[in-house]
Amino acid sequence: MPHSNASNSDIKDKLSLSERMAGPREAFCLANGVVISLVGAGGKTTLMYALAKELARAGGLAITTTTTKILPPSRQESETLLLDQEEALLTKATESKGRHQVITMARRSLDSGKLGGVSPGLVERLALIDGLSGIIVEADGSARRSLKAPNSTEPVIPESTNVVIAVVGMEAMGCLLDDTHVFRASIAAELLGLPMGARVGAEEIARLITHPRGIAKGTPAKAQIVPFLNQVDLGGDLAPARAVAEAILAAGHPQIQRVVVGEARKDNFLVIEVTADGQ
Repeated sequence: MPHSNASNSDIKDKLSLSERMAGPREAFCLANGVVISLVGAGGKTTLMYALAKELARAGGLAITTTTTKILPPSRQESETLLLDQEEALLTKATESKGRHQVITMARRSLDSGKLGGVSPGLVERLALIDGLSGIIVEADGSARRSLKAPNSTEPVIPESTNVVIAVVGMEAMGCLLDDTHVFRASIAAELLGLPMGARVGAEEIARLITHPRGIAKGTPAKAQIVPFLNQVDLGGDLAPARAVAEAILAAGHPQIQRVVVGEARKDNFLVIEVTADGQ
């Protein structure tokens, strides 16, 4: 992330933001053949299957998978679950073209009831298959919290990723910085320079997204980062989400051009961007 002599508050005074409504394809940059990695907390799995269905509507096979661990999908989320060694999964992915729209791939079932993820290398090889509508990777864990900070081994983002969606559940707005509300709260406190038990506001959420060791840590240089503020009713009070979006965009991260606001299961989202004259 670039350094600047100007403070975020100075930059905010000069920000010119635009807002527009968009469907999931436009909001999350779902080009044909895209590789998306989902990081953060507060709705990654729900978003993964919703975006997979959106990709599949354009034709071609959408693959959902994880480089960490996920729960097995329901029939409503994914047509087929494939568990196997990685060479076999590669073959089965090719065979699934034309037969399925959305499939989920993992290595094995774990004693915890979750599915053990695949290697980033397999995602690289899957991305070379012609005719895929896209691959969506859940690349992070969050223990069902709405906000998190990554440890030294997280997230696990494949190098072929084009778009990293950094998810935050806006239910975290105003919460206490503790283990009840924030996954890996002690790491978040260290990144933010705050004591445990401090109140989490817009600036804190934005810093966890844009910090070099924050939620989007390890994003490939060629990929864009799209922060998604989930759990927001677009018919309700948007002031908290707007405050977070403004703080994110004021940070001037070179890989962040927009912030998306809404609910993972819905078909319309609010896109907030810096206008050309505000950059």
